[in-house]
Amino acid sequence: MFFEKAKEFADKPFLWEKHDGAYQPLSWNEVANQVATIAQCLKNQGIEPGDRVALICENRAMWLISDFAIMAIGAITVPTYITNTTNDHLHILSDSGAKAAIVSTNRLAERLIPAIDQTDEVQFIIALETPVAVSKKAKLLKWDDIIHENKGSHSAVFELAKSWNDLETACLIYTSGTVGKPKGVMLNHRSQFHNALGAKDALTELGIGDDVFLSFLPLSHSYEHVAGHFFPICVGAQIYYAEGIETLSINMVEAQPTIMTAVPRLYETMHQRIIQGVKKSGGLKEIMFMAALNLGRKRYVGKRLGLIGTIQDAVLDKLVRDKVRARFGGRLKALVSGGAPLNPEIGIFFTALGLRLLQGYGQTETAPVISVNRPGHVKMHTVGPPLLNTQVKIADDGEILATGDLVMQGYWRNEEATREAIRDGWVHTGDIGHFDEDGFLVITDRKKDIIVNSGGDNIAPQRIEALITMPPKIAQAMVYGDKRPHIVALLVPDDVWLREWAKANLKASSLDQLFDDPDLIKALRPEVDKVNLNLSNIEKIRRFIVAKDAFTIDNEQMTPSMKVRRHKIKEIYGDQLEKLYHK
Repeated sequence: MFFEKAKEFADKPFLWEKHDGAYQPLSWNEVANQVATIAQCLKNQGIEPGDRVALICENRAMWLISDFAIMAIGAITVPTYITNTTNDHLHILSDSGAKAAIVSTNRLAERLIPAIDQTDEVQFIIALETPVAVSKKAKLLKWDDIIHENKGSHSAVFELAKSWNDLETACLIYTSGTVGKPKGVMLNHRSQFHNALGAKDALTELGIGDDVFLSFLPLSHSYEHVAGHFFPICVGAQIYYAEGIETLSINMVEAQPTIMTAVPRLYETMHQRIIQGVKKSGGLKEIMFMAALNLGRKRYVGKRLGLIGTIQDAVLDKLVRDKVRARFGGRLKALVSGGAPLNPEIGIFFTALGLRLLQGYGQTETAPVISVNRPGHVKMHTVGPPLLNTQVKIADDGEILATGDLVMQGYWRNEEATREAIRDGWVHTGDIGHFDEDGFLVITDRKKDIIVNSGGDNIAPQRIEALITMPPKIAQAMVYGDKRPHIVALLVPDDVWLREWAKANLKASSLDQLFDDPDLIKALRPEVDKVNLNLSNIEKIRRFIVAKDAFTIDNEQMTPSMKVRRHKIKEIYGDQLEKLYHK
């Protein structure tokens, strides 16, 4: 597919990344030639069909080129997160038996090379930058030297790429792991085609063609691997690589994407920043913004606006919504949310502001997309109907099961876990849900995450956490209460609000100095009380504590796909949460 698209689009721009402060393009032909060059190098170094090659790289052209070079010769890509520690790398390298590694920067090589030196399988490293510490065991090859020394046509690699069966393993993606060691999910070429073509079918109403994607979620995660990698190629789109999450707002304006995929955490952060900015502006700007939001919400739920309301809505579309759309580059056809549950209120917020937001659902074991809302019919409390050629059913205990070409081949070297996950050809997702009257899938919770209180009541923590983080003062939350009489919570205040509050109250500005301050607890209490008004008696948060720092990937309290690692947070704060029951 890739080489055929390269032939079709030839010298048109394909991949864009920042060089010297400006986005520079690589054409389809340039990328195809580099893919073939790296592929030939891997082959010359002894990489054979079925061999695993680890890929440690930020989102950039090098990632895509490496991935397609590995697959072109029938080998298997093993992507790893750039946040991985040396021990994480050691587990993946040892478990996968990778024979080679491709790494971009010195910073990433510093954690990778010690892991390589503790294994016997890795024979060589291809590096974009020369590592400061050289491996004692693996030969070093420089990326630029390979590219510059092997110019010209590589038709043999193009032909070789056509010879592989679509049932061959394309990649081995290690789950980010909210619990325990990551498992390697084997995904074949057919599963990736299933997802890419299913996404194309689902978004047909948007007029797919001449599209631009902005890639910033980790490409080592199955969600971005399809949504920001295979799918754009499938439809002949251009891909811009964001410099990082901190420059995302700037990169959106520069790239002007037509489709953007993200996890709910990003939309929650954007929601808080927009609301804070509006409240800070105050006056007429705030009045107009809230009016546009309220009218948009009415439209979403199908209420009639009346003549005056319709006129106001049209005026506010120009004065308010156009400015919001401009923050996303101005050409956006759709935002897509996946990787974790989206609070419906967040989705309705963006919809009311004139941005189409589609929530989807899936997991690594299903390549990953199982279902997604369609542009012409969005139900924000659902994850939409199943993808094209995907069968979904609900087990007797409410668990969601899926089957079709999207199903993984299994967990690498783990037959027991594979038998547990796939039974009679159906993936047992571990999620609880049901279909609504229109055949839209509704997720209610994770089977393993459900809190069962001491009264035997089942409580869904993710729903409560989504409501707690709606107020602008609270950025993150985890609720607690398994086998306990009621629910308590751990909260992380919003950083911007906290700094302003600390300044106004003559307090230290850092969370690690403020977390147990009684005045801070007092300031957050009204926000929790408001949330409790919308919760049943068994769901209400009776008491809470404040975390010493935010949940992040670096402190291992979040996975790279921005899911809360409950077990890790309980290790740190479990004793303090338990003490809340004795007050």
